[in-house]
Amino acid sequence: MKIDELKIGQKVNHPQHGEGTVERISSNGAEIRFGNILKTIDPEIAGVTAPEPQIKVGEVEMSLKQLVQMTVDNVMEQIGIENPSESVEELGLRWNKGKIVLHPADATLQTKEIPLEVFFHKIVMMRNNFRVLEQKINGHSQLSDADKVEMQQYISKCYGSMTTFNILFKNEGDQFRSKG
Repeated sequence: MKIDELKIGQKVNHPQHGEGTVERISSNGAEIRFGNILKTIDPEIAGVTAPEPQIKVGEVEMSLKQLVQMTVDNVMEQIGIENPSESVEELGLRWNKGKIVLHPADATLQTKEIPLEVFFHKIVMMRNNFRVLEQKINGHSQLSDADKVEMQQYISKCYGSMTTFNILFKNEGDQFRSKG
């Protein structure tokens, strides 16, 4: 941490001394109090860092980073968005770190390479979105049963088309299934 980033009263972390409070700043160092001990330190050489911001929610104190991550995870779960790293776990081991290569018919055009994990994540997102769509259709109060069945048939046809990609899945239970 550079000396010009320090402020009097600021909490800092030192690799050996732990948490301290900046009491005085000069051009050649900072006086930092670690418990009852006052040390003059060059913060850049000593590896002084700013502590992670903390937040108190009700009676619970946690890092701001932890709160933001919990909030993001909760929102993603609520709206049905899957974490990309979780979908890669469903990818068959033989496909890890693989790539898809698309060759255009015209040899003068450039080929396109896509990491298989990226492509697979998009497939898993489609599968998950189809599942959410099914739930929304089946739970829709203004659709008749006949309308729900008709829409479900289209979703089943989409699942059938997507079975081409089942070879990428590690577990059979994660694969696309046409219900029709």
